[in-house]
Amino acid sequence: MASDGDDEQVSNKQVILKNYVTGSPKESDMYVSSNGTIKLNFPEGTNGVVVKNLYMSCDPYILIQMKKPDTNSLKPPVSALTGFGVAKVLDSGNPNFKKGMPGYCGFHEVCYPKKGEHVFISAASGAVGQLVGQLAKLFGCYVVGSAGSKEKVDLLKNKLTFDEAFNYKEEPDLDAALKRYFPEGIDIYFENVGGKMLDAVLLNMRVHGHVAVCGMISQYNLEQPEVLHHIMSVVWKKIRIEGFLVFDYYHLYPKFLEFVLPYIKEGKITYVEDIAEGLESAPEAMVGLFSGRNVGKQFLDLVLPHIAEGKIVFLEDIAEGLQSSPAALVGLFFGLNVGKQVILVAQE
Repeated sequence: MASDGDDEQVSNKQVILKNYVTGSPKESDMYVSSNGTIKLNFPEGTNGVVVKNLYMSCDPYILIQMKKPDTNSLKPPVSALTGFGVAKVLDSGNPNFKKGMPGYCGFHEVCYPKKGEHVFISAASGAVGQLVGQLAKLFGCYVVGSAGSKEKVDLLKNKLTFDEAFNYKEEPDLDAALKRYFPEGIDIYFENVGGKMLDAVLLNMRVHGHVAVCGMISQYNLEQPEVLHHIMSVVWKKIRIEGFLVFDYYHLYPKFLEFVLPYIKEGKITYVEDIAEGLESAPEAMVGLFSGRNVGKQFLDLVLPHIAEGKIVFLEDIAEGLQSSPAALVGLFFGLNVGKQVILVAQE
């Protein structure tokens, strides 16, 4: 709300960086604080927006904020960690925000996929990999993914439409594993892991292959990154390797929605989420990203705990049977419903 002289404040929970991280993050490196406050007012005549966070995203890049910086430009200890999420706009002075896409850009805009090409995705059951694999299938590609458990491998093959998948932890020779699934070589590699996996992939790339580097999660916790022994394959095979940041492609978001929403509605793209409840779960969820504990995209649900505690109630007006739809719809326009109108069409 635009400020009228009274700066209303409310409490604001935050996940605070307690210690700089060396190696893998620990839950003790961060804590949840309830001592923060936030103003609900913004200066009148500005483009200010007040939002309420509903879901928060746990992503590997947050670890960058937790490392000791080489300069004073990065985050000092006892600072709140920042990330992306889903929020409800409570009040707005910005016309673009009214009250009440890494997989796409990395694969489509960097790899330029063609029908029939052979695609390999590491960390394929993660937030980005699962979407890239399904997009590749929609382009008519042959798609193989790697993951770190039998559960994740089954998920890739049985739900996410991958042609093949394997557990890299059960493969003592990654080069041999890739040759088994790609006897004719790899056209496109979507890189999420780095290290030994990337080294093995370079041996199996086709001439003029493309590598889109989204991340290298195996390297984030190492003091000294692993050496690539087969980097000269990039020269001999004329491989194009390109890193990218999703921020550079935000202008394509409308194009992404136009492309992906019809497939979601048709059930041709599905998405697996790993949801932890409450901001208090943030340290554990963040640590789990680097041990492979999560299955799918890791989220924090900031609303569900309040519902469970009875602090948020939701009223539903339930009509039974599809035959009651006409009466229920008419009732919406005459104010006959109390709460959200729902049609119960079947019971388990």
